[in-house]
Formats: sequence, C-alpha cells, structure tokens
Amino acid sequence: DSHDSKDREHWFPVMTSRWFDRETTFMSSLKRRLLQRRKEKKGGRFEQWLNSFQKYLLSECHLAENSVAAYRRDLQRFGNWVKKRPLAKLSISDLANYVAWLKRQGLAPSSMARHIVSVKIFFRYLQLEGVLTENVAELLGSQKIWQRVPDVLAPTMVTDFLNAPSAADSFPLRDRALLELLYATGCRASEISRLTVSDLHLKERFCRCQGKGNKQRLTPLGRPACQALAIYLEQERPRLAAIHEPANPWVLLSRSGKLLRREAIWTIVKKYALRVGAPGKISPHTLRHTFATHMLAGGADLRHVQELLGHASIATTQRYTHVDQSRLKMVHNRFHPRA
Repeated sequence: DSHDSKDREHWFPVMTSRWFDRETTFMSSLKRRLLQRRKEKKGGRFEQWLNSFQKYLLSECHLAENSVAAYRRDLQRFGNWVKKRPLAKLSISDLANYVAWLKRQGLAPSSMARHIVSVKIFFRYLQLEGVLTENVAELLGSQKIWQRVPDVLAPTMVTDFLNAPSAADSFPLRDRALLELLYATGCRASEISRLTVSDLHLKERFCRCQGKGNKQRLTPLGRPACQALAIYLEQERPRLAAIHEPANPWVLLSRSGKLLRREAIWTIVKKYALRVGAPGKISPHTLRHTFATHMLAGGADLRHVQELLGHASIATTQRYTHVDQSRLKMVHNRFHPRA
C-alpha cells in the first residue's frame, strides 16, 4: 500500500500536468476559432467572397495585380450599395437600380462599363463556387462607349520631348533612358517599371517585357534607345544601385535605389512634357499611342503592331488606324473615284 501510494503521488502530478496541457491547447484552439468566427462575422460574407475572388483572379486567371486591384475597388463600391442584402435574392431590376445609382454618383460611361463587367465576372465566380444557382447579372446590359481617338505627339514634338532632360536635372541619364524606352517599345508604364537588367539585350537590340497576365513578349530597341540605356547603365545606375543593399535588379531605379514606381514615371513624363510645351494631358500612355500611330504611318502591318503592343485582340489595335490623317488621305486619294 505504501508503495502504491508513492506511485500515485508520482503519477498524479504527471497526469494532472498532461491533462492541463491538453486542456490549455484545446482552449487556445477554441479561442482562436471563436475569434476567427467573430472576425468573419465582422467582415461579412461579402468580404469573404471578395477575398476569395481576388485570390481566384491572381492564382487561377493570372491577372495582373493592377487589374485585380481595379476589380476589387469596383466590387467594394458594389458591396457598399448591396449592404446586407443577400446576393442570391437580387433581381435584374435591382442590378439595374445599381447602374442608375452609379450614374447618380457621376461616373463616366467608361467607368460605369467597367463596374458592370466587374459585377458580371464576380457573379460568374459565385455561380462557379455554388454560392449562386442563377446568374441574373448576365442579363445586365453593358454601357455603350464611344471609342475615343487617342492623343499622339507629332514627330517633331517627340524629338524635343526625348531631348528634354538636361544636366540641371537630378538624374538626366535615367530620365532620358526612360523616355527613349517608352517611345521605342510602346510599353506600358508598369511594364517599363518592372524591367530588369537581365531583360535588356542591347547588343541584339531588344528587350523582354512582361505584360498583363504575366505574358512575355520581345520588343526591338532602336539605336538611340540602346545608346541612352548604355550610357545610363554605365554612368548613373551604379551610383543609384549602391544606395540600396542588396542591389535591386530593376533597370530604372529611384533616388533611394529602389524600383522606380509607375506613379513616379507619370510624374517624370509630365515634367518634361511641360518643359517642351506639350499638352498637359500627356502621359506615359500617350507615348504608347504615339509609338503605335507612328509605326502604322510608316507602313507597319497592323498584326505586327498588335504583337509589339501585346494586345490580346486586334480590335484594340485598330483604333490607331483612325489617328494618322496622312494615311487616311492617301487611302482616300487612291481608291475614291472623286478624290
């Protein structure tokens, strides 16, 4: 008995400690679950679906981060309008009221069209996940948008613009290389921003761009662009790269040695446009429009320009055929019987 009592005295604290550890682990797990449920309840089901939809666009559809961010902004506005109403009970009449509400918010027709597309894609996803059995958003009509003729720079203005950076500027070689890249490649500001040194092949005179949906394309580089890039890479970039540790791989670096963000690229383009007297609405995308228009004016095939720009549909590229008046006049003179 004395021996058994000693064993019990030894065994009881050990078992009590193990029981206490298990209970503590269980209570911690239970507490985490309750907090998670409380957090989900606070965020709401709509927010949960929106988060999963965002992950779906990034992982399954491989959409660009900027496109996904635009979808999320549109759907957050839709969520503010929906509030606590169940999506499954929304009718086509309700969604039509949403479009009318967007119009009262003062949105442009192009913005309204994008919001409608966002809702349609979101409802398709919810139907795919089994959240909705019927997709009434498919019955929602799209906004009719007039296709605007893009603004472009004249060749003489382009020359002045590319030569605008001077020794008085903070980083004239980087800025000159940036402007030359935008006009030589027709790339988007986001594509130029994320261009790495390994993407440049100056001897072969081309670069590798990564566009929307992580699609890659090869874009030729003219001699002036290659020269501007070579001078910048040799003389100015090493100084910028040394500021940040470890050194960044991007071609265009900021004053802190980090990635030159697309917002900064917009600011730089606006700065030099103002200096040469170009219209105030000039942006990096204007140089993309100018690149396409000048290519077509020089006799380039529409399909080749589509490939260089990275357009998924040739219909997007076709709008540049309406920009060059000299080309249209030549076609009119050649084919119209009373030209």
